[in-house]
Amino acid sequence: MGQPFGSYQNEIYFDGLRGVRPRFPMSHGELEARALAVLPESVRDYVAGGAGDERTQRANVAAFERWGLYPRMFVGAARRDLSVDVFGMALPAPLFMAPIGVIGLCAQDGHGDLATARAAARTGVPMVASTFSVDPMEAVAAETGPAPVLFQLYTPTDRDLAGSLVERAEKAGFKAIVVTLDAWLTGWRPRDLRTGNLPQLRGHCLANYTSDPVFRAGLERTPEEDPQAAALRWSELFGNPLTWDDLSWLRSITTLPLIVKGLCHPEDVRRARDGGVDGVYCSNHGGRQADGGLPALDALPGVVEAADGLPVLFDSGVRTGADVVKALALGATAVGIGRPYAYGLAVGGTDGIVHVLRSVLAEADLLMAVDGYPTLADLTPEALRRIG
Repeated sequence: MGQPFGSYQNEIYFDGLRGVRPRFPMSHGELEARALAVLPESVRDYVAGGAGDERTQRANVAAFERWGLYPRMFVGAARRDLSVDVFGMALPAPLFMAPIGVIGLCAQDGHGDLATARAAARTGVPMVASTFSVDPMEAVAAETGPAPVLFQLYTPTDRDLAGSLVERAEKAGFKAIVVTLDAWLTGWRPRDLRTGNLPQLRGHCLANYTSDPVFRAGLERTPEEDPQAAALRWSELFGNPLTWDDLSWLRSITTLPLIVKGLCHPEDVRRARDGGVDGVYCSNHGGRQADGGLPALDALPGVVEAADGLPVLFDSGVRTGADVVKALALGATAVGIGRPYAYGLAVGGTDGIVHVLRSVLAEADLLMAVDGYPTLADLTPEALRRIG
């Protein structure tokens, strides 16, 4: 059977007998409050904020409250198995860390990408590393140990640069390429606009570009000599509004599993499946890119049906282990968390992320035990009832 993730609470209770309380918050609300108190204003607004009036961001979270899990008794779920195989990766649980482009800036030492990779190594929870990184992808991949790491690609307008980034990811040991489709330009984000802050335009989190030979060949001076010119060059290359005609090219530039991120409409899923992708990623970017949309969780069942057996990754609004269980019951193959681990990083570095991951997994494991769902196969849509 799988790992006893729920035993994390036993560690905490036995520590309590010795007068030792947890170093980090046990609820998402307290974790968020502590993180926002220590993050610099610009980073805080970038991580916590969303598009427009942030209604979609809030709706993503609230969507989970509209589903209730039926408790099933006389099941004897003394042991649970949360393990899953996806894209040839044997994972201890269907949880992963979603890509966050400024995760590097959330760490007190400014190297949050490396801290996240180390948390992956310690927990076995995969990391989807963003194109936007403080440290080059090779350095990040080297820190993940046995845990799989996936590379999220913001496709540049220069196809040679895109090919170079993907080739580097393959050589560095990344296990899949995740192409983000809904962020080829920056959505209307009032919190960031209020401070006039776009981190990448200031030269932050561009290490994957400035370390790339194709990118460097297009500069008159090296990024080290003229970082402002490098940032401006990045702004010229970023933002490829991909069309269906580009899918065959994307498929051709890698032999790794190709996952397309941002799909919420069943017709888009069917076209992507027919175009040769290996998996789809249901997400609305956590509400950061567009306001006024439907919660990603509401789109998930339609995406799963249209995927017709392809693995479906999911994120947006996930805050707790209960959220993870509900998304799995609605058909997700694996569930990503974003802001929670960013906040864990802010308050405690790698240790903070590990605490968040272990807490989410423990809650999911214990919920499956109490409500009588010993395996992932038992979590089906029939396990849920709409309550609002």
